[in-house]
Amino acid sequence: MTLDRRALLGGMAVSGLLTSGAQAQANPLNLRGRAVQGGHMIGRTWPHALIFVDGEALTTASTDGWFIVGFDRDGPLTTRITARSAAQETSAELTLSEGLFPSHSINGLPQSTVTPDDPALIERIRAEAQVKADGYASRLDADFFRDGFSPPLETMRVTSAWGSQRILNGTPARPHYGIDLAAPTGAPITAPAAGRVTLAEPDFHYEGGLVFIDHGQGLITAYLHQSRLEVATGQDVYRGQLIGRVGARGRATGPHLCWRMKWRDRNLDPSLLLRT
Repeated sequence: MTLDRRALLGGMAVSGLLTSGAQAQANPLNLRGRAVQGGHMIGRTWPHALIFVDGEALTTASTDGWFIVGFDRDGPLTTRITARSAAQETSAELTLSEGLFPSHSINGLPQSTVTPDDPALIERIRAEAQVKADGYASRLDADFFRDGFSPPLETMRVTSAWGSQRILNGTPARPHYGIDLAAPTGAPITAPAAGRVTLAEPDFHYEGGLVFIDHGQGLITAYLHQSRLEVATGQDVYRGQLIGRVGARGRATGPHLCWRMKWRDRNLDPSLLLRT
């Protein structure tokens, strides 16, 4: 099934959406988003308020009071979000929907991308893991996420759902923390929202051409398997800007974009921000 931007936007589930109006009294942080495993909540409170999740201080609201909180794929089904500023404090208790994550088998991958055993390759993978960790450690003081996302591709076909349990060449692997969007080699990839590039590497072992964008407060999206990069580390980008080209580099059996998202080490579904 081939989707354009409008079809992808129209087909996203809206379960767990919080709204304002009649719910405002029960929604003191003006939360909206997806109350589901892998989802998120965007809220607004006092400028620079400290935001706690289940008692742990995890982020700080922007100058205009905007903040985002993410819910990990395997996280708990209840959570409490608290904003604190000087002597002021307000909280919201959420019950999340359980995510549905199917099993997905992929065969025909180079075995070195499934169970590498060459010492030099293993050292390369370790070095690349550190570069990725540094890119994910970014905490840009911004709130570009507040208006939601646009799709990163004009036309695409979803070939693997986010969060699925992966079986690679018959070997069970960790869950797939991305959504796979098939498209022709060279198809343009655009930034779904403004942000800053925190990593731009043309040829990583697993990911091929790889770009990270921090959209504010450590909400980072990743774009894997690119054939060509159009941005550099440290560059600021705007919504809709060309950042790279679809490819099949790294652990891939055909041209596609693997689109991922993290918020402070929590794995999130980036497609759920398309209708926020």
